[in-house]
Amino acid sequence: MQTDVLIIGAGPGGYRAAEYAAKQGLQVVIVEQAEVGGTCLNRGCIPTKTYVHSATFADAIERMPQVVAQLRAGVEGILAAPGITLLRGKAQFVGPDTVSVCGDAVAADTTVTAKSIVIATGSSAKMPPIAGIDTDTRVMTSTGLLQLQALPRRLCIVGAGVVGMEFASVFQRFGSEVTVVEFLKECLPMLDSDIAKRLRKLLEKRGITFRMKTAVQSLADMDADAILIATGRKPNVSADFAKAGFEYDERKGVTVDDNFQTTVKGIYAIGDVNGRQMLAHAAEMQAVRAVNHILGRRDGIRFDIMPSAIFTEPEAACVGPSEEQLKAQGADYLCRKAFWRSNGKALAMNETEGMLKLFVAASPDGPDAGRILGCHAYGAHAADMVQEVSALMCRDTTLSQLRDMVHIHPTLSEILRAAAE
Repeated sequence: MQTDVLIIGAGPGGYRAAEYAAKQGLQVVIVEQAEVGGTCLNRGCIPTKTYVHSATFADAIERMPQVVAQLRAGVEGILAAPGITLLRGKAQFVGPDTVSVCGDAVAADTTVTAKSIVIATGSSAKMPPIAGIDTDTRVMTSTGLLQLQALPRRLCIVGAGVVGMEFASVFQRFGSEVTVVEFLKECLPMLDSDIAKRLRKLLEKRGITFRMKTAVQSLADMDADAILIATGRKPNVSADFAKAGFEYDERKGVTVDDNFQTTVKGIYAIGDVNGRQMLAHAAEMQAVRAVNHILGRRDGIRFDIMPSAIFTEPEAACVGPSEEQLKAQGADYLCRKAFWRSNGKALAMNETEGMLKLFVAASPDGPDAGRILGCHAYGAHAADMVQEVSALMCRDTTLSQLRDMVHIHPTLSEILRAAAE
């Protein structure tokens, strides 16, 4: 079988690449060995957000399969479009332009040759070297936790990153006794430390126990009914990559350039497998960039501006550097703060807990004067607010320009305008 573009993996990056390439007139073959939609849809972003927005644990385990099935059907529809052929099986490189696909759904000798190949194999949970981790039946990753049919009375979470904090927030609300153990001095290292500390203190008041600056040596004495390992993810690389000849590292992922092309011309790696920005929306935009490069087109996608969100209760979000990073860079900046408690909509919603920090360039002269550098926040709908800042940053908006932009009253977005003023 020959095609213009071969895509390995049908997660957010893979199916977006397939959809976009087909719309540009390219013939696409996409290979997936598990469910379409990848980790995000089936075992990650979507299931966890269903839990976040469910009233009880029972509601969550009932709703989650329905939500996932509906969205998976949507992806199946995308991959059934003209110009796209979906092969269900395991893809393995046999050369720089050829892949063998095997599995129950395809013939054992199926090979696909393509002008361009896009690797979108995603990532998997990274397990730390802790004594007993491979034999303790209480240990699970986020996938296992989402499969539980009974609420654990005591849940211990190892790792206070995005996954750990989201599950801590939701399972405490469901009624579990939650303890979070973290090696670092603060949770959510991607967040400004002031924002992260305030969010952690709020969750502590709600009953979550945090043990910061604590290394787990053994699980034997851990007082818990379930233990979630949430210590990050590793790129899904494979030994057969060597047959294609491009550079990759088992820990860091596949080496790519700014067009997400590997060290072998015509082979691309997008999403978690390249280890750059492990976010579903990053994978989708990397897919667009890779296909554009295949087509010889230029685009204006700003990968240096990548917003992210943590869906605790309340949620947190950020774009651009934190204040600690700006200080480390020796940047000349100003920090403007605003609080949810001073906003009319937040008061009406009874959502007064939250703070926003807006960072702008302080240099009085030059083209960067007053340019927005970043925003970190926690509070109700913080992600929506940070998304606005992200859009403004993509157009190099300044603080004075933001001040002149009308914001609807009463809305939470007025908190951003208050910071600008």
